[in-house]
Amino acid sequence: MRALTWQGHQDVTVETVPDPTIQEPTDAVIRVTSTAICGSDLHLYSVLGPYLQAGDVLGHEAMGIVEEVGSEVSGLRAGDRVVVPFGIACGTCFMCLAGLQSQCETTQVREQGSGAALFGYTSLYGSVPGGQAQYLRVPQAHYGPVVVPQDDEPDERYLYLSDVLPTAWQAVEYAAVPAGGTVVVVGLGPIGQMAARIALHRGAGRVIGIDSVRERLDMASRHGVDVIDTGSRTDTEDAVRELTGGRGADASIDAVGMEAHGSPLAHAVHRVTAVLPDAVARPMMENVGVDRLAGLRTALGVVRRGGTVSVVGVYGGAADPFDLMDVFDRQLTLRFGQANVRRWIGDLLPLVTAPGDPLGVLDLRTHRLPLEEAPAAYDLFQRKNDGCIKVVLDPAA
Repeated sequence: MRALTWQGHQDVTVETVPDPTIQEPTDAVIRVTSTAICGSDLHLYSVLGPYLQAGDVLGHEAMGIVEEVGSEVSGLRAGDRVVVPFGIACGTCFMCLAGLQSQCETTQVREQGSGAALFGYTSLYGSVPGGQAQYLRVPQAHYGPVVVPQDDEPDERYLYLSDVLPTAWQAVEYAAVPAGGTVVVVGLGPIGQMAARIALHRGAGRVIGIDSVRERLDMASRHGVDVIDTGSRTDTEDAVRELTGGRGADASIDAVGMEAHGSPLAHAVHRVTAVLPDAVARPMMENVGVDRLAGLRTALGVVRRGGTVSVVGVYGGAADPFDLMDVFDRQLTLRFGQANVRRWIGDLLPLVTAPGDPLGVLDLRTHRLPLEEAPAAYDLFQRKNDGCIKVVLDPAA
């Protein structure tokens, strides 16, 4: 089969690799019909190379048609149309039953001290081959895959159940926005776009989106979000206070993570770390503050005293400094975490399948390209050229 593989710093190629097969009785194999590039894939492309090996298959947002199931997989059969959650969970352990599927005790990568295994996301999370490929082996298939309607709707109606929608839903849940309250979304990439729409859907009185890319600001605006363009206004905290009677927002969501702009020094550290030998880079990332924290600092700065900051942007450094005294003094609540995808499917599936597309899922993808063009698509997405907000790859094209 053809699959997108990591080869080095900002170097990905589409190669012919062995087809996946059933390895465990709880496996399934799906033929991928759509697979998306996530913002966190850019971390692999640019920063997290020390945890990858040449030839690793990338991608964790995929859906398709079930080709084969293992002997212990019930509720799933060949021919089903499914979306595959990016996290691999068993559904029966203590953590899964507690709704913390991202901490599944069956698939935890204990040798790395990490949570549940993820598709296509480094040795930190199990080195499981990803979904930017023609076929995908799905472990724990008795629980993970979400069966969606066999209708004429485009894949983008359902694809974002793999990551974008559950991550955005959890971001809003963790933000604890009071009814009629105000939430600031820092970063209007795919996660930020959907978090903003979900916040409005769930009763926020006002959503303020912050970004510097015109196309992202325009997309958010047409879904009822008030926007602040950091390209033309640098006093972001003052701008939020002007919109909130001088107090600040009730909550904020950091939907950016380590890719945030605004820190040239941290950006330089990212670039250096990405090209160091693994034996040097891994300890550096695990023991030194290497992330660009502009997004997190903005999220902390725009909330009122007693507010809540929800962080879904991915960070990679283990010793990143920020102002704990300020967090303590203003009595802020911080909630972090990988999305527990299966926990939120019951809330999201009815909205995704509802007439009228209430969350606007069909207004997110800006580019659909053949899998063979994935290397160019990564570059396009990273540079944000051509109005690129969300790229979906088609393995059959």
